[in-house]
Amino acid sequence: MILYVNACVRAESRTNRLAKALLDKLGAFEEVRLTDLEIKPLNEESLNYREAQIEKQNYDDSIFHLPKQFAEADVIVVSAPYWDGQFPAILKTYLENIYAIGIVSKYNEVGLPQGLCKAKKLYYITTAGGRYNPRFSFDYIDYLVKNMFGIKETELICAEYLDIEGNDAEEILSKAIRNINS
Repeated sequence: MILYVNACVRAESRTNRLAKALLDKLGAFEEVRLTDLEIKPLNEESLNYREAQIEKQNYDDSIFHLPKQFAEADVIVVSAPYWDGQFPAILKTYLENIYAIGIVSKYNEVGLPQGLCKAKKLYYITTAGGRYNPRFSFDYIDYLVKNMFGIKETELICAEYLDIEGNDAEEILSKAIRNINS
């Protein structure tokens, strides 16, 4: 199963357009549109509840639907626009909510995480109005999925400089889409 984690909030998102070009190439997918979910950052109550369910190994609880979906995917595509030097906060909230020990990761005997996710690859799709710096977006995702979730391969697909005066944003985006299809 191909899982599409869509962190785009605009109906006419350029990032989503770029992601859909990749998804057209990959085939059928299941989409999780983060803005349609009622997820919130973990707080004391929700964290304690999740930990209690993990301790009881009650992985049938509905709070584990998103972690299971992520862990079972064969390929994952994440689309997230580059805003103010990072990705949208809803993506961080999603990642926080799917990090369930026993589903996406476990700890070995010396306390290091070992990933349990099936995915062989995660694609990270982004667009930027100016210059793209992966430091606080892709690099974070890359580290997390490789070192905590066990996904060995990641790929960044990016279209940048879309809002620079004099640039043809449509041509830049079209070129990025053509690169996917080649």
